[in-house]
Parts: sequence; structure tokens; C-alpha cells
Amino acid sequence: MESQIHKIHQQLMAKEFTCTKLVQDRLDLLKSNTYNSVNSLLDKIALELATKVDAKIESGQEIGLLEGIPFGIKDVYMVQGTYTTASSDLLKNYKSAYTATAIQKLLDAGAIPLVKENCDSFGHGSSSENTIFGAVKNAINSDLVSGGSSGGSAVNVAKDYTVFSIGGDTGGSIRQPAGYNKVFGLKPTYGKISRFGLMAYASSTDCVGPIAKSIEDIRIVLNVMSGKDIKDLTTYQSEKISEESILNIDEIKTIGYFKNFIESDAIDAQVKADFLASIEKIKGKGIEVKELDFFESDTLVSTYYTLAMAETASNLSRLDGTNYGARIEGDNLKNTYSITRSENFSDESKRRIVGGNQVLSQGFSDEIYLKGLNLRDQISNNFEKDFKEVDIILSPVTPNTPPKIGESLNNPLAMYLSDAYTVGFSLGKLPTLTIPKGTGTGLQISAAKNNDALVLQFANFLNDLI
Repeated sequence: MESQIHKIHQQLMAKEFTCTKLVQDRLDLLKSNTYNSVNSLLDKIALELATKVDAKIESGQEIGLLEGIPFGIKDVYMVQGTYTTASSDLLKNYKSAYTATAIQKLLDAGAIPLVKENCDSFGHGSSSENTIFGAVKNAINSDLVSGGSSGGSAVNVAKDYTVFSIGGDTGGSIRQPAGYNKVFGLKPTYGKISRFGLMAYASSTDCVGPIAKSIEDIRIVLNVMSGKDIKDLTTYQSEKISEESILNIDEIKTIGYFKNFIESDAIDAQVKADFLASIEKIKGKGIEVKELDFFESDTLVSTYYTLAMAETASNLSRLDGTNYGARIEGDNLKNTYSITRSENFSDESKRRIVGGNQVLSQGFSDEIYLKGLNLRDQISNNFEKDFKEVDIILSPVTPNTPPKIGESLNNPLAMYLSDAYTVGFSLGKLPTLTIPKGTGTGLQISAAKNNDALVLQFANFLNDLI
């Protein structure tokens, strides 16, 4: 699909419609949508910004490529003066005091925010059902889940309510809903985009990333958000990725895939058949394909959730109704803390907090948490070895197609296992992109750290091939 950003930019400059009309039309779609993808509309801000864009165009001034382009924001990002709820009871009335760095960069480039988008509460979930605003419905089939935790963001892009949306990916929370709703979703290299202003879930794997309908739109948004930020010391300075560079496939000679992913009993037969068919098409273009060995899915999921739950327990300890959150008064301070957290956190969030405190507690931290850290190092070392042999690793996004709404809530373990093919790349801090082709939930393209451009290159190639 062609770049929506380029197309709308040209239409605005040609005065085919005003920015105000563009924004109002999208706001109207968001207001009437039946997918539960909206937590709150930013209509006042959006229309004020659209008026300024129209004034520039009328006066004959050039506008930037992103200027006037409507976008959505997962409701875990701070945007000053707006509600930032994390889809939770605890923060349902919380207003941001500042704006996240990644979002501010988009605003500085002239992009127009329309909506704070529904998601799993605090990012805790893989289906966008763990939310006080009701489950987000799949854009393709409303009986199915949208995926999570960035479900609302993926649906809004899929339904053309937003041109692009900014999700958050900790263990697959951009890539999986992108696959479920047949759009592109990128988890960049960890540290490429500042996390400042993103509500922390698991700080060592949290990533800011774009969801869009074309690879070119992903590239444009990625370039704007990337770069070093003194407010996030994990960030680094990175070069812009040019449009020309991602059209060149010559650098990619060999790809690999993890044979245990494909030989697993857990993978859906059709997903497996479609993936192997995609591999044959790639071979037909003269690219060498290698089978690779990797950790078993159970080990990957266990390692990820051990570390993620530990970091969750730590990060969410600040939400006690005193400094942040909707306070519920008890008989004394201890009861106030207890009641506030018990009543306002969802069952899934409480499950993760309790699990995290368990693995960090005396007598368990050495046995469980430190073992998780050691396994993460082994996973990273495995990737370093693999990327000496191959340029790209290709995998299905998920072992199965989206479940029906309600099924994941009744079986949390099955929900955790749906992340089996995404969490390893998160633990390795690798750039990974979902392309909505190749299997029922798409294909996942990964490269070595800082090789985000190579991921986009191969995505372009694959998008034309399949």
C-alpha cells in the first residue's frame, strides 16, 4: 500500500480538502466507532492545530511532511493536560503534567493527535480485554480479540480512523495486534526511541513504536521519534533511515528461522503451512535460508514473565493513592494503601504484581529472578551467534490466530503462551517488524541490534514478494 502520509500531504498542499475537514472527518469516525478503540478524544487540541495548518497553507507557506497528519496515541503516554488512564480504574481521572518525548517530537513535526487509545491496563495483557473501557474488538472480525496490549492503536489504523498510531511494545504488544488486524507494527531496537513519558511496565524491554498501513509510513514516523534524549539514559543517537536505503535488498544474502517454532505442537497447522510456503518463495528469489536452534517456547515465556512481573511490581509500587491514583480511604494508612490497590488494579495487574513480588522476595530471588537474568543473557548471546550466520530472522508473529473475545480472560496461561514467538526478540532488544502477509497473523522480521534499516529493507522485499 502506498504511503498515506505522502498522499495526504500532497492533497493538503493541493487544497483538495482542508486540514480541519480531514481532522473532523476522522474525529467523527472515532466518535461513532463500535470497536471500543477510544478512551478519550483530543478533539479540541486537534481542531486548534488543524486551523493553524490551514492558515499556513492559505498563506502560501510550505508545510512539513507530517504537518496536519492525524495520529493516535496508546493511553499509556503522557500528553500534557490530557487524561492518561492506562485503561485502569486507578488512573481514570489522572491528567498528564507533561508530554512524552516521542509524542512531543511528533507534535513538533506538526502531526495532529486525535485520540488516546484503548489498551490492556498498564500494558498487562495480549488481547486488550483487560481494560475498564471494554474489550477492543478486532478490525477484521469483531467477534475476535484485537490483540494486545496496543489493540486500540492497531484497530484505529486498520479502520483508517488514524493515519498512524503510537503503540508500546514490551513483549509483543505492537507486533501481535498489528498481525491480528493486518497492519504493519514495529518494535525498534531498544533505546532507539526515548521512553520518557511512557508509563513503565517492564523498563528493560519497554519500547515506543509506530503502527501504520505502509512500510514507508513506519520509516517516516520512526525517523521523527528516534534519537538521544537526556531524560532517558538508555537512548542513543542514530542516523535517519533514508527512503532509498530501504529499497535496496542487496545487503540481505541469508535469512534464518527457528525450527523449534515451526516444529512445535502448539503451532496452528495453517500458520505452519503458510510460513513454510513463504520460506519457499524466498528461496525462489535466490536467498539462502538456514534453520536455526533457539530456546523452547516455554523457556522464553517463563523468562520474559519472570523479569516483566518483577519490574512491574517495582514500577507500580508508586501507585498507592497518595502520590498517584484514585485514593480509597481506609481505617488507617496501611488499609488505605491496601484497599486502593486491591480495588483499583485489575485482576491481571494484581496477578503480575503478586508474581513479581514473589520472584523478588527473599528465598526466591536467587532461585528465580537471577536465573531469569542469566537466561536473558544466554538468549542475547544466542542472537549474536545467529546474526553471524544470517542477516534476518523470520518467524510467525503468533502460533495461532486470534481467539474469541472472552477466551483469554478465562485462560491467562494460554494468553501468556500466545506471546511465545515475540518475547524472545524483546529479551534480545532487537528491532522487529510485523508485516501483515505470509500467515493469518503476519510474519515477523528481526535483525541484529541497531539494524532497523535492514528490517525495513527486507519488509519491502517481502511485501512485494508475498
